[in-house]
Amino acid sequence: QLCEEEEVCVVLERKGWLRSCVPARLRVRATTHPRLHRHLSLSLPCTRFLSLILPITTPPNLPNPHIFCSEPPQVFFLQTASNMVKICCIGAGYVGGPTMAMIALKCPMIEVVVVDISVTRITAWNSDRLPIFEPGLDEVVLASRGRNLFFSTDVEKHVSEADIVFVSVNTPTKTRGLGAGKAADLTYWESAARMIGDVSKSDKIVVEKSTVPVKTAEAIEKILSHSHNGIRFQILSNPEFLAEGTAMEDLRNPDRVLIGGRETPEGQKAIQVLKDVYAHWVPEDRILTTNLWSAELSKLAANAFLAQRISSVNAMSALCEATGADVSQVAYAIGKDSRIGPRFLNASVGFGGSCFQKDILNLVYICECNGLTEVANYWKQVVHINDYQKSRFVRRVVSSMFNTVSGKKIAILGFAFKKDTGDTRETPAIDVCNGLLGDNGMLSIYDPLVKEDQIRRDLAMNKFDWDHPHHLQPVTSVDLKQLSVVSDAYEATKDAHGICIITEWDEFKKLDYKRIYDNMQKPAFIFDGRNVVNADELRRIGFIVYSVGKPLDPWIKDLPAAGTS
Repeated sequence: QLCEEEEVCVVLERKGWLRSCVPARLRVRATTHPRLHRHLSLSLPCTRFLSLILPITTPPNLPNPHIFCSEPPQVFFLQTASNMVKICCIGAGYVGGPTMAMIALKCPMIEVVVVDISVTRITAWNSDRLPIFEPGLDEVVLASRGRNLFFSTDVEKHVSEADIVFVSVNTPTKTRGLGAGKAADLTYWESAARMIGDVSKSDKIVVEKSTVPVKTAEAIEKILSHSHNGIRFQILSNPEFLAEGTAMEDLRNPDRVLIGGRETPEGQKAIQVLKDVYAHWVPEDRILTTNLWSAELSKLAANAFLAQRISSVNAMSALCEATGADVSQVAYAIGKDSRIGPRFLNASVGFGGSCFQKDILNLVYICECNGLTEVANYWKQVVHINDYQKSRFVRRVVSSMFNTVSGKKIAILGFAFKKDTGDTRETPAIDVCNGLLGDNGMLSIYDPLVKEDQIRRDLAMNKFDWDHPHHLQPVTSVDLKQLSVVSDAYEATKDAHGICIITEWDEFKKLDYKRIYDNMQKPAFIFDGRNVVNADELRRIGFIVYSVGKPLDPWIKDLPAAGTS
């Protein structure tokens, strides 16, 4: 028995002594622990002996609302609120928010606070409308928020109190100075490191969660070691490998968790601390440990390899169109080779998202700085093919429609860079829309998740501006009579001369294309940048159809090739 008013976290092994009996009053949730196969963790005021019946609340993932201990439970550890492990994450964005929410859900004995200087963003995280859309995110946040998951703008307070500080801030591509257009801008990372050094009153583990260049940890160590307050810091690299649209499942059941640290006794101890956090739900054989530099480079390499596959199949799509081959059949054939596999072999208008292009350009710059010109040129070509694919798509649209779209209504279906997300960072839709606007096309845009204000801001933004914190991004937006944003696909396509499918939203496969065709100008064109519609069925309706990498419609085949820049 401890102090009467102190809150205690009790971890109980789940065996046959769990029985249905008493009403719910105190908090409990089912979880796992590296030392236990299955246990229950609950908080209760320590005013009774543990051998008494413990009234506890309904665990969300257990069917029976009442649990009873028929014999004294085996207590594996007691943890008071005063010595509870505390995690703070700087940055409440696409990585920090979901990652910390999952840690809080799986580790109810750890206090997790996500901090950000953006009042608007933190307010949204504390509301019923989260600032980002990700399937399953709402449920995970609601399960822990207010219990052991908190969102705050009091950055310095929570960093000072934390044992582990994750840093998940923006690392945009530099737009000026040395390495402009390629190198990562570490301004926000350096600012965060200096703040951590200034406010810390106890030893801390600082975890790189942002994607950073190799050797960033070394620079951070130097900043923190000169804080002159006697505090010791260990730097770890723990890159994220999340795919938007499946991020919560990726966090719940990851292919691997990578932790890099110094190969010193202190560094290895820090690795073990973070490893123990993930071990609450991730099997030990999926938690990989490396040195710092390997972990930092692995994230860049992973994204470069994935983007390379997309650019490779997109390059083949151009050749397929020229020869009459079908890129889907080619991709299926090569994907059956177990050495290659089928993933990331879908031809499209091009890749987007916050990571692929940025990380490859960062990799190119690192190669150039190390005198590896040929290696840099190799990876540069992956980005070049992606740009080529987007411009090739625009040229195909314009050349098919009598070599001009001036004054013609073009429906843009989808603006997010992929389905099941509202993220528009580096979306191919930006380049396609700007290309068509440049030819004086009249665009009508529909996306199920992306709001009009975001679309207009994206089309007004300079390259790389999107990766700065939201409050530092340009506030201007495109206000063109050529552009409208509408609330459904049928409105977007009404009286249109052509349709461009840019995002592979499932609803675009189920549209009534006969109804759409009847309400379009003739001839009616569909340019499928994601190969989501059945081209033969649409041709039977009357459409002229272009699908990336597929045998060309006779109408399009007779036109000049769209492959030249």
